[in-house]
Amino acid sequence: MTFSNATIWLNCEHRVLAPPTACGPVHGDDDLDWKGFIETGHGTSEEEFDAALASVAPTDVSDIFFTSGTTGRPKGVMTSHAQNLRVFDVWAECVGLTESDRYLIVNPFFHTFGYKAGILASILRGATMLPVAIFDTDVVMRLVESEKITVLPGAPTIYLSILADERRHGYDLSSLRVAVTGAASIPVEMIRKMSNELSFENIVTAYGLSESTGMVTICRPGDSVEIVATTSGRAIPDVEVKIVDDEGRPVPNGEPGEILCRGYNVMLGYFEDDDATSEAIDADGWLHTGDIGTMDDAGYLKITDRKKDMFIVGGFNAYPAEIENLMMSHPGIVQVAVIGVPDERMGEVGCAYVIVRPNGPSADEILAWCRDAMANYKAPRYVKIVEALPLNASGKVLKTELRAQFAG
Repeated sequence: MTFSNATIWLNCEHRVLAPPTACGPVHGDDDLDWKGFIETGHGTSEEEFDAALASVAPTDVSDIFFTSGTTGRPKGVMTSHAQNLRVFDVWAECVGLTESDRYLIVNPFFHTFGYKAGILASILRGATMLPVAIFDTDVVMRLVESEKITVLPGAPTIYLSILADERRHGYDLSSLRVAVTGAASIPVEMIRKMSNELSFENIVTAYGLSESTGMVTICRPGDSVEIVATTSGRAIPDVEVKIVDDEGRPVPNGEPGEILCRGYNVMLGYFEDDDATSEAIDADGWLHTGDIGTMDDAGYLKITDRKKDMFIVGGFNAYPAEIENLMMSHPGIVQVAVIGVPDERMGEVGCAYVIVRPNGPSADEILAWCRDAMANYKAPRYVKIVEALPLNASGKVLKTELRAQFAG
């Protein structure tokens, strides 16, 4: 595998790390403003610049995006320059992003949505980027008005929060033009209100994962409100999508099965993990997503289930095994089991059932510790201290019983 000087290593938890470049070293612990970043290139000769440019090939690894699988073990997803440029040129085309757009990026840069559909797509089209570190409804609405924001992608939570905020009537939000969402069940009425009350002209939903360079399917301009709300669109150009049963056989349209995709968007592989790569991509080049869905006669995809135990918090995948591993590093925790539970605002949030040591931490103390120890979307919103967890005969936690307990 070839690594170019331009390879970016992304850690989903903290910061962007990069190897030294021809324009000077990049220090992971240093913060640079734009002027400081530009100054790192001073003193670079034209010969050095041309040599660095020539050393980068389209098939070289562009970024290694660390994501967690259902086991909670981080895997580095490798994608190339050519893959990223082609996929997000398609994304920009489908959503109608142009150089005149002003893009309010509320999705974090450690996530594909913020990094690739945000930074990369904006660079490709020359759009103006206005990042927001923390989503706050009032702050976002103020920026939409003052900066004449035209593009505002994000999880359904963002639009629901704006629609529910009565203060929005005091702001001029008429500049809004493009919305892109997905990763959660979307009420049809929300799409209608986004169009009628927030002035969005182009609203699309999409589906993808890190292993597919962030994109598999997307809606198209002109799709009906019902299609946008109830599907994740159809395959991006020159990419194949099919639904198969447990034996790998295609199922009839409308029948549920595992979603597979094949094409230029499928990752190069997992960094230094050939076994995991072989498990994810079969001999015929099909990426097995582990997600369950159905496809209609027109090729529109509907996600009906998710990877085992995974839940989605405001549009971000949260894996219980990873959260449990993090929580077990707390000295006062003996055992923990995390499940996803319904939440009106975020769609789902984490609930942790915890066995603590004698005189161990309280539920509130554990919640506070989690907020400091992990990304906000991973931190459980509920902690329940229990004396024992329900187990099956082999000693595995019966999470179905925990979900029933929470629901009861």
